[in-house]
Amino acid sequence: MPHKIGFTVVSSSGHEDGFSARELMVHAPTVNGWRSPRLCQYPQEIILQLVERCRIRKLQLLAHQYMISSKIEFYISESLPEYFSPYQSERFQRLGYVPLSDNEKTDFKARELKSVYVDAVGQYLKLIFHKNYVNKYNIYGQVALVAVNIIGDPADYSNDSMSSPSREKLIDHYLGIKSDDPALDGTYLGKSDSISPLDDLAFDMYQDPEVAQIIRRLDERKREAVRHERYDHAKKLKQAIADLQKVGERLGRYEVEKRYAVEKEDYDLAKKKKEQMDEYRLKVYQQLELHDLLNAQLLIRKPLEWPLGPVADPVSPQHSPPEHTDPPEGQPQGAEPELPEQSVDPTSAEPVVPQQSPPPPLTQPTASKENAEFLPYDERPLPAICKQVDEAVAYLEPEVTEEDIGDTPRTGITGEPEPLTEKALREAGPAVDVFGEALVSGAYSRTWSYREDALLAVYKKLMEVSVNTPKEDLRNMLRAAVFLVRRAIKDTVSSVFQASLKLLKMIITQYIPKHKLGKLETSHCVEKTLPNLLSRTGDSSSRLRLLASAFIQEMALCTEVKPLQIVPVHLVKPLKPNSPTHLAMSHVELVECLLRALGTGNSGFTINNVMKFATGALEHRAHEVRDVVLRIIFDMYRQHRAAVLEYLPPDDAGARRTVRYKTLFEGFAKIDGKLSEPEVRAQRKAATEEAEKQKNEEIEVLQGQLAALKEIQAEVQGEEEKESDFQKPNKQDYWVYESPQAAAAEIPEDLSSVANYLDNLCIFCGERDESFIEEGLDLHYWKHCPMLTRCEHCKQMVEISSLTDHLLTDCDKRDSFGKCQRCSEALPKDELPKHVKSRICNPAKPENVANHCPLCHENFPPGEEAWKSHLMDQDGCKMNQRRISPMNKTILLQPGKPK
Repeated sequence: MPHKIGFTVVSSSGHEDGFSARELMVHAPTVNGWRSPRLCQYPQEIILQLVERCRIRKLQLLAHQYMISSKIEFYISESLPEYFSPYQSERFQRLGYVPLSDNEKTDFKARELKSVYVDAVGQYLKLIFHKNYVNKYNIYGQVALVAVNIIGDPADYSNDSMSSPSREKLIDHYLGIKSDDPALDGTYLGKSDSISPLDDLAFDMYQDPEVAQIIRRLDERKREAVRHERYDHAKKLKQAIADLQKVGERLGRYEVEKRYAVEKEDYDLAKKKKEQMDEYRLKVYQQLELHDLLNAQLLIRKPLEWPLGPVADPVSPQHSPPEHTDPPEGQPQGAEPELPEQSVDPTSAEPVVPQQSPPPPLTQPTASKENAEFLPYDERPLPAICKQVDEAVAYLEPEVTEEDIGDTPRTGITGEPEPLTEKALREAGPAVDVFGEALVSGAYSRTWSYREDALLAVYKKLMEVSVNTPKEDLRNMLRAAVFLVRRAIKDTVSSVFQASLKLLKMIITQYIPKHKLGKLETSHCVEKTLPNLLSRTGDSSSRLRLLASAFIQEMALCTEVKPLQIVPVHLVKPLKPNSPTHLAMSHVELVECLLRALGTGNSGFTINNVMKFATGALEHRAHEVRDVVLRIIFDMYRQHRAAVLEYLPPDDAGARRTVRYKTLFEGFAKIDGKLSEPEVRAQRKAATEEAEKQKNEEIEVLQGQLAALKEIQAEVQGEEEKESDFQKPNKQDYWVYESPQAAAAEIPEDLSSVANYLDNLCIFCGERDESFIEEGLDLHYWKHCPMLTRCEHCKQMVEISSLTDHLLTDCDKRDSFGKCQRCSEALPKDELPKHVKSRICNPAKPENVANHCPLCHENFPPGEEAWKSHLMDQDGCKMNQRRISPMNKTILLQPGKPK
């Protein structure tokens, strides 16, 4: 009878943080599933390894509600190709593909459950995901898979049943009974190839995990009752299963709502949901006990006896609720489409007719402790109820003792480690040949103390090897030891991990030099163990992270490894922007420390590979990582200056406007002893404010003088009125001047005339007009004064003589201007190279030799009066649109005395 097949994830092309492909090994309402990296390239792929060689009958996929692949291809293989094999694709046989709905009809609120019937034999299944459907929610172009389910039966058993018909089948054939006879439906005799609804993916994805286990146990008891023809009891169990399915769905919905409340930090609602779950669960269990349907066996079982293996352990502390948390809308929407006709294997394109074969034993594939033991700590499947199970302590031993078990005495450990499985024997064959099965079984043991003792035993053996041993035997011992070290480096128990580091250090620094095995064997040790060591630098335990980082640094600097330059070259490989923060942080810190210790001269580090690594790592999402990368670039700049700048954006590039590049170039300025751009801007602002302050003070002094002149004028007028009573002249004469220049040349000595002279006068061009009161003077400045102009960028009125300084220091657009070193004018930065080559760029002379006009680009004599002549005279600046001929307005200065 086909059943659910357990599997582990062998590899994936990538994943977003928190959505590893290992999530697919767990089926529960709250799983995250797998999600491809953001803005990834297609196709993406995942390779699954089944617990044994199987004949796959049915594949089920639960798609994401909006991160949907346009189609998914299936490949199967008997064995996993070598990583570097150039023909690895030939090892996989293509089964076909299935298209997925774009989900627009459901407004991206439902998840599609796709079921595909196949008939294929193998142990490795590869899923290839093609480009995603575009929609408004999938802004990063990702694809996702919430869950995958594999249903089949052991291939060896199926083959035997096909070649030799069973006794029951022969009897049925003789009596003319068909195995799919409706009269036998639901009994033990018929439907040997039917698939149990409890193995369907929808069952696990919408059921509370604990209740799902009880339902499976009750289903076993129901079938047992049918076999013994206890039909009343079977009927009662059938009704209990139907009721429990509703209960499980309700509890699953409560769990999703509780997780959603925790995510929103609504802890009152989360507490309420938890209490509802506990109360409802207790009530249901009491009812089952009342009907004598629930006993301790259904609640307390060893984790290894669970029928679903790794996919049945649905509860993990790290799981977060799926993005779509509305259970009614998340129900499966699709039926069971078959593989399309494009499939390579014609038989896989059609539904497979169930073959008659006796039912397999009731024992299902179970979880492999070896696989579970070496999963990352926060991704390891845990039992739904384990606090009541004594045996679970041994199963969870590595997690409990991860930090401090190495310092505790080993007590109660007796006997020998468990024997190696067939898979382990195949995997560790060379090590068994060298060290013996007893020692290697200790390295593979579930008990951490056996694993540590095995490594220490290998350490002792290698230390005692004679120098007269043949080289071939020495190399075999070395490679077998490295194989065990690689495996132990991934161990979550601190003492086992430290024992592996101790053994590896001895191999590199003592064993290889002692027996003169050469650089080739040293390279083999480092290349085989370095990737695993680097992965441990991203461990959730800070203690293990520091141990791994310190060992890598020590190994890179030791005399045997340093000349090989393996570690530096491996470290400067590109760092993914979305890589985990702990891993990326340890990575860049290792580069920083080793770069300071080794430099860039014949060390494996070069300016090219370090700067390419650094510029890529600058895009990492974690600011702590970017800070370390900035320190690396600063260190490189201190040593190589201009060579480093070649790998960074040019001076006028838009990339320099980002905060990280501004910080980078400000750091370069400090290293060069220059002021950074903000400091220069602050100095300019301070100087401008100081000049403005002085100008305001001068204005106040002039206003005070003007007020004093007006008082004197009033006194003089009073005296003149008194004198006028005695002297009445027959006629008054007036001095009339034709131009402001002439008026300015002959300023009256009378104080009253001086006061009149300051009124109604433009202080820039010298023009006088009766309308030059407050509003009239503003209008003159804005439209007519030939000494002023309006800045086209900020719309302020500025003196033409100071236009260049305004554009470089005061204008709102000052950042986009640069100063031409040849003509001293302010121009847009992107026009500077072209401007220097043009005829317009007229070289400016020093300020004490000549003024330089920013309008006509001509040089003329220095001084303020020269500016007036140049901008106002008829033969002056041809580019000044306000230039006028000398003014001929008649201006009344003062009453004159008759000649």
